[in-house]
Amino acid sequence: MAAKTKTVWYCTACGNESPKWMGQCPACKEWNTMVEAPAEARKSSSGVAAGAGTHRHPTALHEVSSLGEARISLCNGELDRILGGGLVPGSLVLIGGEPGIGESTLSLQVPLHLPSLRTLYVTGEESERQVKLRADRLGGDPSGVFILAETQLENIIAEASEMKPDLMIVDSVQTMYTDTLESTPGSVSQIKEVAARLLRFAKDSGVPVILIGHITKDGFIAGPKILEHIVDVVLQFEGENRGSYRVLRGIKNRFGSTSEIAVFEMTGSGLHEVANPSELLVPMHEEALSGTAVCAMLDGTRPFLFEVQALVSSAAYGTAQRSATGFDVRRLNMLLAVLEKRAGFHLSAKDVFLNMAGGLKVADPACDLAVISAVLSSNFDYALPSDVCFAAEVGLSGEIRPVPQTDRRIAEAARLGFKKIYVSSYIAKDLPAVAGIKVVKVASVPELVKALFSGK
Repeated sequence: MAAKTKTVWYCTACGNESPKWMGQCPACKEWNTMVEAPAEARKSSSGVAAGAGTHRHPTALHEVSSLGEARISLCNGELDRILGGGLVPGSLVLIGGEPGIGESTLSLQVPLHLPSLRTLYVTGEESERQVKLRADRLGGDPSGVFILAETQLENIIAEASEMKPDLMIVDSVQTMYTDTLESTPGSVSQIKEVAARLLRFAKDSGVPVILIGHITKDGFIAGPKILEHIVDVVLQFEGENRGSYRVLRGIKNRFGSTSEIAVFEMTGSGLHEVANPSELLVPMHEEALSGTAVCAMLDGTRPFLFEVQALVSSAAYGTAQRSATGFDVRRLNMLLAVLEKRAGFHLSAKDVFLNMAGGLKVADPACDLAVISAVLSSNFDYALPSDVCFAAEVGLSGEIRPVPQTDRRIAEAARLGFKKIYVSSYIAKDLPAVAGIKVVKVASVPELVKALFSGK
């Protein structure tokens, strides 16, 4: 009779082990994340990931060179900037996104426009013919791209060690597996082991590796959280599949800043970089319409302007609806409560729908003032002037609070031809005068309403 295989329970979020199942992980406090796996598999995984069989000697810190890493330009201004100036040799980059949002397109588009680099493109989801058809649609020079349709990690590393490419792309990490583990591809232990082995290959060979990762229904990259700790850079796509714009946001970057975003437009020939997103996200209608307001937003270090759209109507089913696309619906409810409590507008019996133009997901507090202005504009059915924009936060007491780098937002608004911008009157420093635009300072929501709708 064969011996019974010993199993342990471990958390898919943090990797904490337990001899029995528990509803809540005692380490990270997450619920329903414990899964069962063979104990032998977990043991072999940790041994391989740690680089068993190798011996390294310590190096004195003063002997280590502190010169900057030589970077590889990807000939894509947006992607180079979000990476901190290019791809670092030996780095492991993880790109995640929803199905069909463009992560595979971008990963194939990069080597097609870099024929000088020998690129090994490993595909675990598509055949070589499917990749070829997509490459023909994207255009570019395929002479430097080599396709490997393989999912077994040992074969992939063997081929890469023999070929010695300048860049390796793996699409996707969830489809890869190693024979050292008994679990199926896509399991937590397989993803952890594959990522650790690829990291070791990248560091030892100096070949940069780009991993494509799936995300869960909650918007997080599938697999254990340790996957994001293993890699050097984590980039995640945002945006609606139905829209044409994609935002690539830096979640983690060991070689640069995480306060950067890259904006792309999805077309029939691939992702085209948008060097100036403000010109695409500002209003696209000639006549002024009620329920719209323009926000001067700052995402990372890049200021750009976009349109906030609101629709306020009488509740048709008794209970008022609150819906927001690209904006936190809880913050929308808070702003509506401020309007009702501090400014006397009764919106509790009205439906309020909010939309951020271009399919963007907005988290900048500077959008508060534009949201309130758009809601009131729709409520009064009164169109705001098309050359007016907003940049300030709204507090619970109805005060208009300042936001960082207001001067850069004003300069961007002036460059795009706006004539007036509303900001907080509590800004500590004096704002430099910018030609062509008038800065209006307001201290509270009632003061804003008086300035905007006094003629209503």
